[in-house]
Amino acid sequence: MTETSAPSSASAIPDKPSLDGLEAKWDGVWSSSQVYAFDEDTTREQVFSIDTPPPTASGSLHVGHVFGYSQADMIARYQRMRGKNVFYPLGWDDNGLPTERRVQNYYGVRCDPSLPYVPDFTPPQEGGDNKSAKAANQIPISRRNFIELCEKLTKIDEASFEEVFRILGLSVDWKHSYQTIDARSRAVSQRAFLENLEAGQAYQSEAPTMWDVTYRTAVAQAEQEDREKDGAYHRIGFTKADGSGEKVFIETTRPELLPACVALVAHPEDERYQGLFGTTVTSPLFGVEVPVLPHRLAQADKGAGIAMICTFGDATDVIWWRELDLPTRSVIGRDGRFLPEAPWITSAGGQERYAELAGMTVFSAQKRVVEMVTETGDLVGEPKKITHPVKFYENGDKALEYVTSRQWYLTNGGRDQSEDGLRSQLIARGTELTWHPAYMESRYRNWVEGLAGDWLISRQRFFGVPFPIWYGVGADGETDYSRVLTPKVESLPIDPTIDVPEGFTEDQRDQPDGFTADPDILDTWGTSSLTPQLAGGWNSDPALFEKVFPMDLRPQGHDIIRTWLFATIVRSHLQQDSLPWKHASINGWILDPDRKKMSKSKGNVVTPIGLLEQHGSDGVRYWAGRARQGVDTAFDEGQMKIGRRLAIKILNASKFALGFGQAPADPAGRLAADPSAVTEPLDRALLARLAEVVEAATAAFADMDYARALEVAEPFFWAFCDDYIELVKERAHGNAEAGVSEAATASARAALAIALEVQLRLFAPVVVFATEEVWSWWREGSVHTQPWPSAAPLREAAAGQDSALLGTLADLAIAVRRLKSDAKVSQRTPILQLTLTVPAAQLEHAEAGRADLVSLGRIEKLEITGGDVETITASGVEMGEPPAKQPRG
Repeated sequence: MTETSAPSSASAIPDKPSLDGLEAKWDGVWSSSQVYAFDEDTTREQVFSIDTPPPTASGSLHVGHVFGYSQADMIARYQRMRGKNVFYPLGWDDNGLPTERRVQNYYGVRCDPSLPYVPDFTPPQEGGDNKSAKAANQIPISRRNFIELCEKLTKIDEASFEEVFRILGLSVDWKHSYQTIDARSRAVSQRAFLENLEAGQAYQSEAPTMWDVTYRTAVAQAEQEDREKDGAYHRIGFTKADGSGEKVFIETTRPELLPACVALVAHPEDERYQGLFGTTVTSPLFGVEVPVLPHRLAQADKGAGIAMICTFGDATDVIWWRELDLPTRSVIGRDGRFLPEAPWITSAGGQERYAELAGMTVFSAQKRVVEMVTETGDLVGEPKKITHPVKFYENGDKALEYVTSRQWYLTNGGRDQSEDGLRSQLIARGTELTWHPAYMESRYRNWVEGLAGDWLISRQRFFGVPFPIWYGVGADGETDYSRVLTPKVESLPIDPTIDVPEGFTEDQRDQPDGFTADPDILDTWGTSSLTPQLAGGWNSDPALFEKVFPMDLRPQGHDIIRTWLFATIVRSHLQQDSLPWKHASINGWILDPDRKKMSKSKGNVVTPIGLLEQHGSDGVRYWAGRARQGVDTAFDEGQMKIGRRLAIKILNASKFALGFGQAPADPAGRLAADPSAVTEPLDRALLARLAEVVEAATAAFADMDYARALEVAEPFFWAFCDDYIELVKERAHGNAEAGVSEAATASARAALAIALEVQLRLFAPVVVFATEEVWSWWREGSVHTQPWPSAAPLREAAAGQDSALLGTLADLAIAVRRLKSDAKVSQRTPILQLTLTVPAAQLEHAEAGRADLVSLGRIEKLEITGGDVETITASGVEMGEPPAKQPRG
């Protein structure tokens, strides 16, 4: 590894230090010198590997990205300074619906797989972003053309993302970046799927599936969210089939599903319906006879206590349908509209009414059915308005519907309730993982315990990793889904819509006795759940994989524990029979001023470039570093301003501390100056206190608690600047006329140099640019490749001095400065006479720092006494004449 190089003398210190331009300056130096490059000539014990979240490369980054990635970078930088060979790649998650939506808006196109490929296709526009544009205004193009545009736009977005991350100062190794859609990633994803298929962990099933009617794709449980929506209970009567004409009333929020009704159900112990079990009733409007059945999931205290089972209105309908072995009568198609036919409706009146509904949206059909049951008298009373949770795709705008379709699934414990089954094994994996903070493990456990089914991994989209599957076509031209054709692993990656299975030719595609391609792609999480394998070279570089896997750290937000974190554990458990990493560091959300999560869908996000330009990267990183793990944090530019002031103060304080030509005495960086030169009690107390700070910061970072480490280091630094530097300023300048000895001057200068270098290392993981700039003024190499500071040499230099002396002198300095402030005189005004009374326990410390206190306050006669007091008190104060104003110019 080549390090940065810079002069190591005071002559390199600028006259007016500034933060301006440091990001570009040091990013260029770090890139050319490969400071953060991973050394592959290593052992697993020497490596600290990080499975960094790949941001979705569609659109722009927001401040939440800056927040989370800064925190992960702080841990990476600390581990590097601890001597670890840090494997820190960054990937781009460039498949999925967000990319497709952006491509449609950006280029004015939409995908139509039935169209032929057009070489050298030029899109109708470039750069559009009209999210409300109608699909009808977008030009249809072939799937291959559409994917090419997706790949083109993601490269543009990824370049802009990388620029932001470089400005932010992420210490990633850009040579190890990856994409979740490139050839390498497709090969990894397809290989993993084929292995799952062979092991019986991946399977196909035709069943009711939650479906987004806008995107026309199946949606996995992890991608669903509840949203409160207005609705109403409708009390509707079914007619008993015994000829009595009596009605059985149900209450439903989905009256439009009356034509899909397959049964009524009540709790087996509900006395009201004991006589109905085993009988049948006839549905209103459509005249379909359905059974009345008992089931434990029916709720006697909900609505009328008896419910209609439709195929399908909600998850409970699916359970009833499966366990009671009921017929399927689906009425909603993949486009969210009512299907043209319902053959189970045989009465003329029922068929006539259903014909009115055919082609309607769910909303319109519900309105019309309510009108119909009102006209026939089957609706009793007015609908009761309610607000209730409705399932949505997390990126969708319309409620999800159940649609029967053929999909691929991966076992994830959702259907395995056995004591030693997959669900239990995955829960155990969660306990093996070290969580930061620890309580996040319960969120993982709750998710696994609440799974309702296996992982739906197929999507009816275009841009993504294709399933490496073909199916045989029978002599009758029908697809035989039981005859699955797979490629050889060495031929991966493949696209079944372009490539041909072994033993076939292209002219047999979609022909009798030929083959047909699986048209679907893997779920986004189905590919990005393999990020440890993608980044680590599982399929392409087994030697590298052995050195980095299982990885040491997964940093991520708490909102994707149920998706990305769980999915990654599932894949590593199935593929490698291990956890994918040893630690998980969980960050919180960024909240807007209304305490709501910032997200693109809510339109309340803040983009980072303006913040980075205004407050500097160090200022923004400081804000991120102050946030606790797992805790949601308010967006706060005030904290960024404090961070910028801290970075500026590091430059200015360093300029003073290094202004005496103190070069490093120890090339290995054990201490910046000769510790034997530190002879004065105040200087030794400074180093003793700094040793305590180093120990506390080290313990915090060892627990990956960057916030605590910063919380410890920052107050010491401000005290160092405001109190210590002011106390030793005259001594450090070597004012012989004031009776300052050479040894006392040398002690101050050595202590300043030592304290500065140690603090630069303490701040280096957070304030990356200012610390590097100062380091270059006097040291070779990069501060980011230096050893993390140790408390032992500081304690040795302190020679047993009590660190409390530093606090006593700081309190005395504050008291003296306050006297002059209260008297409304300049701090340069001399004090002719002063008596300070300190708590008796602090008298010895106060006397030890007398000379520095006299110098700070320009005190001609100082008496220090110990007394029975809790705080320092001043008496006998006599101020001298204020110094004459110096003429300007």
